[in-house]
Amino acid sequence: MLTSPPLKNVPRKDRLRSFSKELGDAVSGISGQIEPKVLKAPLIITPPRSGSPEIRKIVEDVIANIRVRGDEAVREYSEKFDSWSPESFRLSTEQIAEIMARVPQQVIDDIKFVQTQVRTMAQKQFESLGEFEIETLPGVFLGQKNIPITALGAYIPGGKYPLLASAHMTIVTAKVAGVERVMAATPPIKGEIPDATIAAMHLAGADEIYLLGGVQAVAAMAIGTTSIAPVSLIAGPGNAFVAEAKRQLFGEVGIDLFAGPTEIMIIADHEADPFIVAVDLLSQAEHGPDSPAVLITTSEKLGLKVIEHVDRILPGMPTRDFAGPAWRDFGAIYVVENLDAAYILADSMAYEHVQILTKSPREALEKMHHYGALFLGEGTCVSYGDKVIGTNHVLPTKGAARYTGGLWVGKYLRTVTYQEVTNTKSSAFLGEICGRASRVERFEGHARSGDVRAAKYAGNQLTWDDHSYND
Repeated sequence: MLTSPPLKNVPRKDRLRSFSKELGDAVSGISGQIEPKVLKAPLIITPPRSGSPEIRKIVEDVIANIRVRGDEAVREYSEKFDSWSPESFRLSTEQIAEIMARVPQQVIDDIKFVQTQVRTMAQKQFESLGEFEIETLPGVFLGQKNIPITALGAYIPGGKYPLLASAHMTIVTAKVAGVERVMAATPPIKGEIPDATIAAMHLAGADEIYLLGGVQAVAAMAIGTTSIAPVSLIAGPGNAFVAEAKRQLFGEVGIDLFAGPTEIMIIADHEADPFIVAVDLLSQAEHGPDSPAVLITTSEKLGLKVIEHVDRILPGMPTRDFAGPAWRDFGAIYVVENLDAAYILADSMAYEHVQILTKSPREALEKMHHYGALFLGEGTCVSYGDKVIGTNHVLPTKGAARYTGGLWVGKYLRTVTYQEVTNTKSSAFLGEICGRASRVERFEGHARSGDVRAAKYAGNQLTWDDHSYND
């Protein structure tokens, strides 16, 4: 990961020189590579890995209060943060029906199409997870099962945008995994019910739908209150407060990922369309003012064209208030000698979304290792993954792609093992080995569990007790 401190007060010339040096270190593993050229350096190299002390304290206090006061505290925080205090946060069957009736048919049809794509992908993932039972010795059976969690809390954010797609990704996937109870929560948007989001949650298969947002929703799902039964795992993105709540509650409840700001990286050669590159970079920058958007290219000419297009397109974007600061503070363009250097630099940054716009995009499948999801070729884009194509869009950020993938059907399953020994000779044989192996580690109690079976089934004498099975 690139870890330089913020460079806002460093002169541009010095900033570019400093950052080029760090980039050069990142690709130094390739013999003969020269330092990458920086056409645009970010003002802030790496967003903070966790919330500010102020956010941590606010979240800590909210969780502690809900833990003690339950529903009463949940209602107070909903009134405070969302100006929302209905008679019941949970929507009734009748309310859901009324909401569904207000949603245009085209929106319903599109939701159903996208959820079919997500369900198809999740089903193939589920089918790839086998259960088995083997006999390793006569009468010694070892097996593996995949058991779904019993309850999921799906958080569907809605502060800046009504994120219908998060309902598809979290709820549909959970239902494919066989999760029996899915509780889904989403906040009101400026005091209004987000009809399309509720429709997406309902069509995805949510068993309970709550119009409740923020830390109060996450804490209620994790801890439980008089009116809300606790869940086993919480999934779904959210703002810095929601992310911090998930971090603090992890362990008491499972979570999908420690999510951060959305990231996009594009690797492009000289044949890429600079206009498409610019549009795709900005498509992710609009997620928020701290969303990094990075281009690594083998063509300086293309990089300069991309800058021109961005400068022209950005002022006219309806979401420029988010996309503008994101591009200014976290946008970057690097020129490398060849695609091998591009892949190594990209791997060192381990971005959430990596789009490959090169002559042979599938080469990245073999040469890249650290990414949340790959988008191969001009025919697809990160926005397809976010909204319509079927792969899950809940993905690792902030370098977490070095050690984990994104949300998938397996996240909702617990792969467990079992064993059975029905052959007494095999049990006695294992008991003798267990006794010896345990004593090497000085675990006498473990050893004795093996000894008694060797004694009962094979007639061995116990050396540590007068009990006998031979009488």
